[in-house]
Amino acid sequence: MLKNKLGITNEMELAKEEERISKIKAKAMLENDFFKDKKAGTIDSLLAIHCFLFEDIYDFAGKLRDVNISKGSFRFAAAMYLPAAIQAVEKMPQKSFTEIVEKYVEMNIIHPFLEGNGRSMRLWLDQILRAELRAVIDWSQVKKEDYLLAMERSPIKDTEIYLQSLGCF
Repeated sequence: MLKNKLGITNEMELAKEEERISKIKAKAMLENDFFKDKKAGTIDSLLAIHCFLFEDIYDFAGKLRDVNISKGSFRFAAAMYLPAAIQAVEKMPQKSFTEIVEKYVEMNIIHPFLEGNGRSMRLWLDQILRAELRAVIDWSQVKKEDYLLAMERSPIKDTEIYLQSLGCF
């Protein structure tokens, strides 16, 4: 159970509050031109997104994790390698849809935060898509279960994320 500013000690209750608060904050981001002065595809932008979404919930909002994490049997990038891994991802091209998805998948493998990676990175992805291609993904049309399965397989098959984002599942 992550220590939180809300004093919540039940994981399910915390997850519900995270979702509720982060949705309100994400809407405010989009309505208030949050991205105007943020360079798309950078760690600074991702840190700012994470901070804004989770600053009311966690002290670590907007900060890189300093511990190793995993989900199931998959281990994300080791904390000691985060700066180098992030620097490599920042240097990746982002001119085409395929390049942008590849960059997104690589950042997902890094999983730079203790919590809130998915929500933060989806906004980061949309920021890149908007800046480079003048498009975004309509997340309401993406089936959550299919998306999560595709993300789990993305280290092996990142084109599945591409197909998922086009609603091919």
